[in-house]
Amino acid sequence: MDRIAAAAWPYPRGRVAVSAIQIRPGQMVLADWQAIYRGAAVTIDPAARAGVDAAAKTVEDLIASGRAVYGLNTGFGKLAQTRIANDELAVLQERLVLSHAAGIGEALPADVVRLILALKIASLGRGASGLRWSTLKALEDLLTHDVLPVIPAQGSVGASGDLAPLAHMSAALIGHGEAFWRGERLPAAEALKRAGLEPVKLGPKEGLALLNGTQTSTALALAALFGIEAGFKGALVSGAMSLDAAKGSIAPFDPRIHELRGHQGQIDVAAALRGLAEGSEILASHAVCEKIQDPYCLRCQPQVMGAVLDLLRQAGRTLEIEANAVTDNPLIFTDTGEAISGGNFHAEPVAFAADQLAMAACETGSICERRIALLTDPAVSGLPAFLTPNPGINSGFMIAHVTAAALVSENKQKAYPASVDSIPTSANQEDHVSMATHGAVRALKMAENLHAVVGIELLCAAQGTDFHAPDIASDPLEAAKAILRRHVAPYGDDRYFATDIAAARDLVANGDLVAQAGDLPGVI
Repeated sequence: MDRIAAAAWPYPRGRVAVSAIQIRPGQMVLADWQAIYRGAAVTIDPAARAGVDAAAKTVEDLIASGRAVYGLNTGFGKLAQTRIANDELAVLQERLVLSHAAGIGEALPADVVRLILALKIASLGRGASGLRWSTLKALEDLLTHDVLPVIPAQGSVGASGDLAPLAHMSAALIGHGEAFWRGERLPAAEALKRAGLEPVKLGPKEGLALLNGTQTSTALALAALFGIEAGFKGALVSGAMSLDAAKGSIAPFDPRIHELRGHQGQIDVAAALRGLAEGSEILASHAVCEKIQDPYCLRCQPQVMGAVLDLLRQAGRTLEIEANAVTDNPLIFTDTGEAISGGNFHAEPVAFAADQLAMAACETGSICERRIALLTDPAVSGLPAFLTPNPGINSGFMIAHVTAAALVSENKQKAYPASVDSIPTSANQEDHVSMATHGAVRALKMAENLHAVVGIELLCAAQGTDFHAPDIASDPLEAAKAILRRHVAPYGDDRYFATDIAAARDLVANGDLVAQAGDLPGVI
């Protein structure tokens, strides 16, 4: 990660569409999580209390029975055979939290931490974890009062849950470690005090319920999904604009072509590109020309971006399921009074989703870079060299393309699947792990890179269409170009370029560019 939690995200995320979200355990959709990620207030549905209370009562009954139950009155992991006396159960849970708070590295962004807390509330609210309602409400209080635990980014292998990150979350809840309060980094006890909150005294199993689970890797993967979706939609707009700038052909987007292949993503992307291009005077001006076929980066946009869209949709479905899941251990079944140990904390589904997201980000940026290269090369585009009216004394977009190439290559290097790795831990008790957190962290960084690449293409494409005046593009593309021009003037003589790239990147990341182009309904 590039920035600590106080900075949240290095550029604007966009408007918050929903001001408050009620967590309905087991029933949340991706739009709910995106609203929370962007700052919506969080409460838990009071209807969840009955199930939570019933599970807490089952835990009490199991302890009273005198039976040895993993995590309630035993040690953890390889120490599961060690029995713990009833008068030491509270100490057991506190020491579990403190010993597992072993993370390292930069703090996770604040908006990711918000998601982690909300995901943990949703999972525990299913009533299968055995903690008390008061402890669940204490997690809600952290969000309500803007007390965000400092959670180091490194230290999880994605099983047995995201133990170290969630331990840092839990440590702040009980008054240890650090937390941000209204953006100020403080000792957690002080942050709680300033917010008018008291540290939680953990009951039996509560430390384990808080630590076990996939909420950190899932939050990071959701953040990556939202970011890569923004980059994907931005790339459809910039790709359509590049088609205008290069005076490409609309024929490859004919729906009959894509229906014959049958992939839904491809069909939907072709439709979106047709909608973006419809009414373009620039495209109409060369409807009859000598060019037979465009390069793949223009012609094969539906095939490439459609495959990306199918991946994003699959990853989204996986993460939506995972976000509603119960992933701690053991699980409490109130109807039979049992605590059953399993392995729901293993984050393999999240690891695969993160790898899919990485591929999606990588390929989207890759085809964007090829269009940037096309537009800046006069031998291919027919436009002035490097898109400057006076090449030679001016370098124009020469190094902007180099920046895009550097980011695309960085994403290629990051795209190697994390899920194929594993390393045994906990004295070989936890002998196969998912590496989901690794995969999700890198996917989030890849989203940042993608936004910049798309922003550079947007600048190139807008500059390219300027050379075709007085002919103009379609209404959606002219609207997108207009918002860009409010932030970035047309490129004449060379000037300081970094701020232009940053402005274009922000428009992609926060969704304003796509909103101006009509928000591409039916794509994501």
